[in-house]
Amino acid sequence: TLLWETLGRQFVEYEQVVPFLIPEEQQRRLLGFLPLFLKAWEQSAGVIIFPNIQLLASEVSKLLTKEIKRTLSGKSAEEARLALEHLLQQKGEVEDGHLLLKSVYLLSQTDLKTLWNIIGSGLPAALMQCLYLFFTFPLEKNSDDGETNEDKTQEMLVKIMLNMYREEQGVEELLAADKLQSLIIATASLWDQCSHSWKVPTGRVLRTISKAQTKNSILYLQAVDCIKIAIQNLFKLADTLPACDVCEAVSIVLCFVKDSYPVSSALLTEFENNDGYQLLLKILLRCGGLQQKEGDPYVNEILDMLTCLTTCGKTELKVSGNIIHPQLPHFDFEQTRSSGMTVKNLQAFQVLQSIFLKSNDQDLCGTVLGAIGTIWAWDTVNFFLLEWTLQPINQFIDIIHFKPHPVQVHFFKLVESIVLDLSYIPHEILKKVQYLVKENAVPSCTLTALQCLLSMTKKDLLFSDIFRDSGLLGLLLALLRKQAKILRKSAGTSLLGLEEGTEKELNAVMLKMVAALTVGSVRNAVVLKDYGMVPYIKIFLDDECYRSATLSILEQLSVINYEEYMSIVIGALCSSTQGELHLKLDLLKSLLRILKSPKSHSAFRTCSGFNGLLSLLSDMEGALQDPPSGLWAAAGQNCILELVFYTLQGITAALHLDPVNSNFFQRNGLFEKMAEDLGSLGCFCTQGNWYIPLSLEKRRTFAEFLDAAFSSSEPFPAWLKNCIWILNFLDRMVKGTLHLESYFKEIKAEMGEASRDDQEETHAQGEHPVAFKRPVSELPASAYRLSGNSEETWEMRDCVLVHPGAVCVMVRLLPKLYKEGHSQISQEIQCAVADHIQSLVKSEKSRQVMCGSGLLSTLITSCQDAFHNENHPLHLPLTRVFEKLASQSIDADVLR
Repeated sequence: TLLWETLGRQFVEYEQVVPFLIPEEQQRRLLGFLPLFLKAWEQSAGVIIFPNIQLLASEVSKLLTKEIKRTLSGKSAEEARLALEHLLQQKGEVEDGHLLLKSVYLLSQTDLKTLWNIIGSGLPAALMQCLYLFFTFPLEKNSDDGETNEDKTQEMLVKIMLNMYREEQGVEELLAADKLQSLIIATASLWDQCSHSWKVPTGRVLRTISKAQTKNSILYLQAVDCIKIAIQNLFKLADTLPACDVCEAVSIVLCFVKDSYPVSSALLTEFENNDGYQLLLKILLRCGGLQQKEGDPYVNEILDMLTCLTTCGKTELKVSGNIIHPQLPHFDFEQTRSSGMTVKNLQAFQVLQSIFLKSNDQDLCGTVLGAIGTIWAWDTVNFFLLEWTLQPINQFIDIIHFKPHPVQVHFFKLVESIVLDLSYIPHEILKKVQYLVKENAVPSCTLTALQCLLSMTKKDLLFSDIFRDSGLLGLLLALLRKQAKILRKSAGTSLLGLEEGTEKELNAVMLKMVAALTVGSVRNAVVLKDYGMVPYIKIFLDDECYRSATLSILEQLSVINYEEYMSIVIGALCSSTQGELHLKLDLLKSLLRILKSPKSHSAFRTCSGFNGLLSLLSDMEGALQDPPSGLWAAAGQNCILELVFYTLQGITAALHLDPVNSNFFQRNGLFEKMAEDLGSLGCFCTQGNWYIPLSLEKRRTFAEFLDAAFSSSEPFPAWLKNCIWILNFLDRMVKGTLHLESYFKEIKAEMGEASRDDQEETHAQGEHPVAFKRPVSELPASAYRLSGNSEETWEMRDCVLVHPGAVCVMVRLLPKLYKEGHSQISQEIQCAVADHIQSLVKSEKSRQVMCGSGLLSTLITSCQDAFHNENHPLHLPLTRVFEKLASQSIDADVLR
């Protein structure tokens, strides 16, 4: 602060004596003052505390301007260039010119009033002359130190010019000299001969001037034919220089054209009248295939400016097109009004259109598509203005298959956005896309086109009708029939080429498309059936890549004919091999979706659905034995348990609220068959004998066993965990909740974030995602129960038994819970299950259902060994079960 105060007093004294000093003395005193000024600035971390700063800026700027003019006076251009370097660069001790330059550099960054004083000194025109000389007359560098000094000088010069020329006043000051138009023309004619180190700084300065153009500056450039001459020179450069170099020069000239338009259209008119658009097209087409993206910044800049020029025009385009119906319900063209950013300059857009039509360069075409998307985003009307005049998208479809694949993807995303973002159905464009699919000239392009149509189809059911009436559905069915025949002929053999890569993806997307077209459209499902496609569609079931879409199609067909669907799915389940676990799971999940409709239950029964599902359990004999063997070892017990779960779930769904199916299942002894099949899975003891009881130190409930079995703190043998899983499934079946899938949903929810990474890893490796992805021992205990203690919950609800036959299955499995070498835990789980069965018939309603089911004889036969031995640990709990049942008058004779 003290130093600034001292400087302030010295400058006041300087002001007082200036009128009485000769120019040389005045200059000497000012130059003597500036080192102290710079020292104060450095010591105060760039903060200037100076009351007369505007006067100081004016004096210093005038002196610098005077020194520049004196240095340039009477010299040739080359000599002037060298003299300027000596004036402004620091050579050892601080030179006067460098001292003035640095001072102005600092002062130009203070405040606007100070900057205006600098501008008013005549410095803008002087520095423009310096820039012209530095740019057009390169000098050889003598040393590294010289290069460093030049860099510092360049940085200060450019910063001063940027600060001054950012203001309109600074641009107006340039008009007193002729160096602005000279520099613009020089960039367009001497770009290959100019100083390389001054190219970028010159471009920055000219772009800054361009943004601050005034009406006077535009009239000045127009009067001297600046843009016309620049374009003529650029045409010459375009034939000799690399495209990236020409782009850099073109971008500078184009800046003046674009930035001037809000003030005056004069430069744009001059640009258009002198073949400016032809120049841009010629240069941009040469930019295709630039190595290492060397010209990209300037190519992108030109394309951005060209995109902006499409909205530069005197009059609004007036076009009227024919809106073809049907259209989406919420589309209203009358409300598609202009917001001001509409296309008024078709010439500019034609350059973009021509680039895409003539170039196959990935980056160039992609940028053009991005520009079109931007124009649409500016105003929805722009899509209609362009498509009803120049028809760019319509034309692009004809040649899109020649473009690189990323360009094809970008293009069809743009087409997709017409529907998804503009809510408009472009019927003519869609017809061309459909023809592209039909021709299938390039499979990868066909695939991308179909993915686009698929996305549209999911947008609204209206597309199901549109694509049926247009013939697309019939086309896809014909193509799929052909592929299905190939698959059928090649069954068991290795397909080379056809079923690999793009062709396989294409088949998958065609199936997805047909599935999307049949969802919610009975009419389309009828078309598919009338085409005789059902036998061909089911051929795709065997390949996991096609399965999801194939099942979706078959599920839509079930609305027409449940029997046909059941016949196909149950037949596929029965014919699947032991190793096709994923196929079985997918089929079962599809079956469950259909069984939600009560109308499907009769078809399930008549198509041997119950026997088919039970045969799955039969085929799994020994699958859960420990240790596993054969193909079951590779499958993993988690996947096997999931298959058991979905099989039992399917049976439960088919029995749900269906007396006919329930009577059929019971009358044909299928509960007994289920018990036999479950008992042979390998986790239950095959002998099924009752053993001499041990003294049980502790008695746990079935619910407590569930908690303990799946807690890592108390490890149970694998066989016991699997038994508890299956008994838990049966418990859900008894209560009629198994088919609701709430059980597995809760497991996934409880696993939460901890298992998400595992599941993602499974998908990445191409494995089938299963609900048991986390090891059973690591699942939280709460995942295995719907809520609270099952006995307590059941008693509180006082619900009836929904499927009493499942109780008989649980009783039949009781003796098979005993394992040699695990007597303590075996008897404990047997007692827990028996007590649980007792709780199931605790309520009066449950006893009535059990007695009225006709299953009492089966139940008694299953338990007679325990009744005959009073010392048996299950004697008492099972006796209590029957005592409860005996309280009902129904079947009392049977009980006695």
